[in-house]
Order: sequence, then C-alpha cells, then structure tokens
Amino acid sequence: MVAAMTKRTAKPLALCKSTGTAADFLPARISLPQLREASRGCHGCDLYCNATQTVFGEGPTDASIIFVGEQPGDQEDLSGKPFVGPAGTLLDQMMVQVGIPREEVYVTNAVKHFKFEPRGKRRIHSKPSAREVAACRPWLEAEINVVKPQMIVCLGATASQSLLGSSFRVMKHRGEVLRGQQWAPWMMATYHPAALLRMPDEDARHEARALFADDLKKVAKELRAVSH
Repeated sequence: MVAAMTKRTAKPLALCKSTGTAADFLPARISLPQLREASRGCHGCDLYCNATQTVFGEGPTDASIIFVGEQPGDQEDLSGKPFVGPAGTLLDQMMVQVGIPREEVYVTNAVKHFKFEPRGKRRIHSKPSAREVAACRPWLEAEINVVKPQMIVCLGATASQSLLGSSFRVMKHRGEVLRGQQWAPWMMATYHPAALLRMPDEDARHEARALFADDLKKVAKELRAVSH
C-alpha cells in the first residue's frame, strides 16, 4: 500500500544506532502497558530511524486470540495504532462477516516499525528482512506470554515464519489447523489482507478472499468453542 509522505525525512542508516535486538529494551516488569511504553524507545533494529513511531499491539490482555501481521503500514505508522489502514479495514469487515468479535481480539505485528522506500512524496511498503524480524521478535514473544492466547492466526509469510520457522510456507499450509505449537494450543496461517488488496487480477482476488473467509470461519468456530 502507498500513502503520502509526512514531513519527516529519511535519515541515512549510518546515523542510526541499533543494538540488534529488542530484548535490550524489554522492561523488568512485563505487562502490556509497560511493554507498550518501553517499545517507544526501541532501537533494536535500524527501522526505528525513519519510522514515525513504534506501533505496538492492541486488544484485551485476556484475549483468546491474537492476529499477527507483518508490520505497520503508512496509516498505522502515522496513527500509532495497528490495523487501521485499508488492510485493517478489510480484516474488520471479514471478522464481522464470519462472526469474530473485533473487541475480543488482540492484533499486533511481527515488526513494530514501518519499513518503506520513499518514492517522491509517497512511501512504498518494503518487506522486512529476516534480521529485522528476528530483532523485533522479543516484543512479539512478550505480547504472547502476557496474553496467553488459546489461538494465534498468522497473517502472511512474515508473521508465519517468525513464529513457525523460516521454512514454513503459507501457500502450502494456508488454512491448516496446527495444534500443540509452542506459542498457542491452536494456530493457523492464512493470507495477509494487504495481499488480497494488492492482487491485480479480479478473479484471483475474488477466489483468495473466499479462501480467506473460509479460514476465518474456522477461526470463528474454534473461538466459540474455547469461549464456552
């Protein structure tokens, strides 16, 4: 997705001082408010240098389910809130469609800063590197450890590989229910809503949305089961 640039100008990476891991910035006492506050000063990777701000996860501390995406987009970077741009709007619409209460879901990203390439007055999404994902993973692990969800849904390849390993392939295992994983009793990987929005072919986009809806129906069914 693309959007207008802010007045903030990109700085040369040589001027950024990162430690190589977010673990250096984790607070001694771990709760979601403390994690969110500590994450604002994270210099675990170079992405903090040009992003507007850290975009931490949001949702109930006792949420039964966590949705994990790749990284904040332009609108998330400006607002400081996850999943508020076009991809987030689509996710909200699909959750309503299948009966997943949005207010009961915790949403976050594998990477907490917006990575982009400037193109004139626009910022073009750029995929985080494996090194950047690894540097940011302590935040994601801490969120999971605090929330202790019964279910995790990985949206797209970056989130899936962050939690399920670098060899995991979403297109091969999309929609499969994975039980007994390290992070939650029930996990699934599916499309990232942004990928659906970017598909240029109308027929392919329609088919992918139908598959995404089918995956979320499985999530809704399991959510109802763990909530009773």
